[in-house]
Amino acid sequence: MRRAKLDRFGTFFSLTRQRSVQILIAIGLLYLLLVTVEIPFVLRTGFSIISQDPLSRPSRLQSKEAVEEKDAPSRPLEQVSQNSYQPTQSRPSESNIVSGLVFDPKTFDSQLYKPAKVAWEVGRKFWEELQAGKVRIEARKVENRSESCRHSISLSGSEFSAQGRVMVLPCGLTLGSHITLVGRPKAAHQEAQPNIALVNDGESVMVSQFKVELLGLKTVEGEEPPRLLHFNPRLKGDWSGKPVIELNTCYRMQWGSALRCEGWKSKADDETVDGQVKCEKWIRDDDSRSVESKATWWLSRLVGRTKKVPVDWPYSFAEEKLFVLTLSAGLEGYHINVDGRHIASFPYHSGFSLEDATGLSLSGDVDLHSVFAASLPSSHPSFAPQKHLDMSTRWRAPPLSEGGVELFIGILSAGNHFAERMAVRKSWMRHSLVQSSKVVARFFVALHARGEVNIELKKEAEFFGDIVIVPYMDNYDLVVLKTVAICEYGVRTMSAKYIMKCDDDTFVRVDAVIKEAHKVPEGRSLYVGNINYYHKPLRYGKWAVTYEEWPEEDYPPYANGPGYILSSDIAKFIVSEFERRRLRLFKMEDVSMGMWVEKFNTSRPVEYMHSLKFCQFGCIEDYYTAHYQSPRQMICMWDKLKRLGQPQCCSMR
Repeated sequence: MRRAKLDRFGTFFSLTRQRSVQILIAIGLLYLLLVTVEIPFVLRTGFSIISQDPLSRPSRLQSKEAVEEKDAPSRPLEQVSQNSYQPTQSRPSESNIVSGLVFDPKTFDSQLYKPAKVAWEVGRKFWEELQAGKVRIEARKVENRSESCRHSISLSGSEFSAQGRVMVLPCGLTLGSHITLVGRPKAAHQEAQPNIALVNDGESVMVSQFKVELLGLKTVEGEEPPRLLHFNPRLKGDWSGKPVIELNTCYRMQWGSALRCEGWKSKADDETVDGQVKCEKWIRDDDSRSVESKATWWLSRLVGRTKKVPVDWPYSFAEEKLFVLTLSAGLEGYHINVDGRHIASFPYHSGFSLEDATGLSLSGDVDLHSVFAASLPSSHPSFAPQKHLDMSTRWRAPPLSEGGVELFIGILSAGNHFAERMAVRKSWMRHSLVQSSKVVARFFVALHARGEVNIELKKEAEFFGDIVIVPYMDNYDLVVLKTVAICEYGVRTMSAKYIMKCDDDTFVRVDAVIKEAHKVPEGRSLYVGNINYYHKPLRYGKWAVTYEEWPEEDYPPYANGPGYILSSDIAKFIVSEFERRRLRLFKMEDVSMGMWVEKFNTSRPVEYMHSLKFCQFGCIEDYYTAHYQSPRQMICMWDKLKRLGQPQCCSMR
């Protein structure tokens, strides 16, 4: 019985194996039939119908030149923008070097911004002529061009005054250069400024001071030249009530940390400059030889130490007394001697070289008899701004990816800031987030008053692909228009999640800035930066704001202009209000932004995030952004960030 069952199972399995073999044979015959039919079809029709998707094998590059010209494929990124319009699909065309912001003349009907209407009309006309090729200015050849300069320069007091009290040093200074001034301080006079001339016991403040400055006359154009050295003896009128000497630097109207010499010699453990102390000692009214106490003096005598005879000198300058001041350039800094005696030394600040010191000015309460400069360099490369551009494809803007842009950075720049833009390209714009186009940065530039600058600017924009031209004639009071253009480009062309505004002398830590924005929960409106609260407008002085311009007594909370971040919904609101002619414009762009955000905040809550690491004045430890950085400092900071992996300043200004 059991054997019969086994026989039946064996017969079943045998039949199953036979059927399986038959099925496999049938499938094989069918495959051969299909292949036989398809091969002639392909030979007849060719390969044109075969898919040419990115997975197909790329064509072979036949030469080294082809390898260099072939763009590397961009890596697709995950979608990061939650509130974008549409992901940007490709790099903007050349036509997109011009801002898409719509300028309606009616926008500028207000009393404050009638000049904007003129600037826009003139700029638009000039740009149209420039595009049509009607503006033709013979380009100067600046490659390897040098200008020959005198080895020494001598001027009398009258000649110096005739030149506007400025001695031009065409090729700057070099190691060992020295300048000697012979002058006489004027007698003290009553302070003329009413806000300074405070009355003390019925007596007005008396003032006698002057300043000697080394200026970078050729490093900038259309703005205040940087003061590479500011030497300011204050015989009378200092807040301390004592004679002092103050040394400092100033770049773009931003003063550095002053070195004050007040009559005390620098400490033994203080940093020296070429072995010289920064401040020498002089006799003070309140100095009763307290540096060395009487007990120490008697102890030295008891132990038999040789008593060093001290030599005390008075303050180096006196009213109506002739002096001879010599300023010399050392290896580590500037040295100042008066009447043959060293009085102060000031270390060089990175960002400028001795060659940049192309002018010497003297102003204040002093009469100059003569000035003599010697051991000057005899040659210097041309200062044409175009020489700063490195026309290499390496520095071009990377192609945009198919994914969304998380952060768009709009950089305010002036037409003639060729060196500043090149420094940004070679520094923080090399960050991997920018090179992958997850973060996109563009310069926003208006038209310059000089036609040749605009010609070079157009060439630069077309070559590098990172400049957006806002077609109006540039003016400091109209910078706010560039800020609106940044918002428009960020939300419409880039569809970015966050919009950041900074200046071309701002160093940006891209990764740190994004992390700061991510601290705000997803979907909330944000305004991030170094935020000022309860600031009041200045009603007098160079930067005065009239009541017609700003009738309120206080400014709204606003982030300092060198670097701040917005969510895209705020940027969309700003553009919409501008195009509807409902956006109030004010000449201070950072205050304007604070005003616009405050208005948006009335309809939807905004997260205000304040951080001092968005540094307004120079550079601080562990900065997010650092302002007032010269081109050389930008390169230095990027080099430190790459080598050390942590942010470090390059000589705080």
